[in-house]
Amino acid sequence: MAISNPRPATGANKDRKRVGRGEGSGHGKTSTRGSNGAGSRSGNKYRAGFEGGQMPLARRLPKFGFHSPHRTEYQIINVDTLEACVANGRLPQGQTITPDVLWEAGLINRQGMPVKVLGDGELTVALNVQAHKISKSAIEKIEKAGGKTEQIFAESVTSKA
Repeated sequence: MAISNPRPATGANKDRKRVGRGEGSGHGKTSTRGSNGAGSRSGNKYRAGFEGGQMPLARRLPKFGFHSPHRTEYQIINVDTLEACVANGRLPQGQTITPDVLWEAGLINRQGMPVKVLGDGELTVALNVQAHKISKSAIEKIEKAGGKTEQIFAESVTSKA
């Protein structure tokens, strides 16, 4: 074999299984489906997780905890991220920072989801921040730097996604 004449490795390519082509083929009569059961019939559809009547794995395993169906999930952003983005020009210095401004700057992923500001890091720039939730430490750091905070409510979230 030469570089100009490549061939697949031995055993890499197999002929497809041609079922229902007579007894001599080894795949005749029942066409590899077996004699009885739903799998041998046309139109059979086993649902996902069906284990032939055996108790499915998802029902054998224990369940733990509680997941509230009414949980509100927030997109989080820290004050050090806000400062870094103001410093490098991604966020405007004098303008009020709202979820829409954060969306346009690419700092949050989903526009219709509420935003929470957390107080991780240091803040030296005075910022006016509007968010759905703001932690106590973030409020302290923003006000200490000379800025203002305002909590907006979930009704004002506009889903443009």
